[in-house]
Amino acid sequence: VSQRAGLLELGPAAPVGGAPPPMSPAEKLDPLPDTFILQPPVFHPVVPYVTTIFGGLRAGKMVMLQGVVPLDARRFQVDFQCGCSLHPPPDIAIHFNPRFHTTQPHAICNTLQAGRWQAEARWPRLALRRGASFRILFLFGHEDMKVSVNGRHFLHYRYRLPLSRVDTLGIFGDILVKAVGFLNINPFPEGGSEYPVGHPFLLGSPRLEVPCSRPLPRGLWPGQVIVLRGLVLPEPKDFTLSLGDEAARVPVALRASFANRTLAWVSPWGRKQLILAPFLFYPQRFFEVLLLCQEGGLKLALNGQGLGATSLGRQVLERLRELRVSGTVQLYCVHH
Repeated sequence: VSQRAGLLELGPAAPVGGAPPPMSPAEKLDPLPDTFILQPPVFHPVVPYVTTIFGGLRAGKMVMLQGVVPLDARRFQVDFQCGCSLHPPPDIAIHFNPRFHTTQPHAICNTLQAGRWQAEARWPRLALRRGASFRILFLFGHEDMKVSVNGRHFLHYRYRLPLSRVDTLGIFGDILVKAVGFLNINPFPEGGSEYPVGHPFLLGSPRLEVPCSRPLPRGLWPGQVIVLRGLVLPEPKDFTLSLGDEAARVPVALRASFANRTLAWVSPWGRKQLILAPFLFYPQRFFEVLLLCQEGGLKLALNGQGLGATSLGRQVLERLRELRVSGTVQLYCVHH
C-alpha cells in the first residue's frame, strides 16, 4: 500500500452540518481540514484492498473514494463488511457493485448474511463511465446509506443489518483508487473544536493484546513497511515500538511520552534523539504509525504526516528479528 504525508485531497470542505458542494471530476481539489478526518487517509491502495474502519460505522460518518474507472472495466465492488475473516466469509452489510459490461450499465446494492445474498436492489442509470475519473461519497444515516457520484445524488440503500456491526472496508474488481478518506459530516457535533473522539470496537471485534510481539523471520530490508493502527487509551502514560535482534538487544525504539508530550528515537544504552515535530498522539484518538525501511535507516510517518528518519546500517536492519509494541494503547493492526 502506497501512502504519502499530508492531508487527503478530497475537494472543498463542506459547511458544518452540510454535504460537500457539487464539483467536476476535473476540478482542482483542495485539502479538507483536519477536523473532518476521522482516521488517516489512504493513497493509491493496491486493489483488492481491505482495511479497518476505526471505531466502525455510525450515522454521520462518510467514506469517500477518488479514482478512475479503467477503459476495459467490467465491474467493481465496495463492501462494508462485518469483520475481515476469509473462512467463513464475513457478513456484508452493504455491497455496492457497479457493472459496466452489460448492455445497459447499472449498479447493484445487496446484503450478504450467513453466506447468503438477499434480494438485489438495482439502479439502471449508472453515474460512472469507463475511462472517467470519479469522486464517490458514501454517507451513512440512521436508516440508510446515500451515495453521490461527482457531487450528484445517485442512490440510497436501506440497511438490512445493523450499521454498528460494520468495521471493515473492502474494495475489489476493476477500479483504480487514488484516495480513500474517512470523514465526519459535522466535525463539531457538540460545539467543540477537538479532533473527534474515538471509541473502542464492540465486544468480539478484532483487537490485539498489549504488550504485543511479532517475529521478523527475515529481518528488515529496503522497501519493507511496518504499519501499526490503534487507539490511545483515556489516561495514557507512554507508547513504545521497539525492534530487537536475536540476542534480545534493542538497536532502536520509537517512544512517545505523554507526560512531557515528546516523541523520540531511543538507541541502545538509553540515548534519545528527540523528533522535532508536533506531538500527534492524543487520548481517545486513533493513530497510525508507518515505518518505511530504506537504505540507511527507518523513515517515520504518524497519522499520514512524515516525521523524519533515524539512521541504521543495513546489516543492523537485516539482524532485526522481533517487533514489540507496549504502552497505554488499544492495538487493532500490526502489519509488516
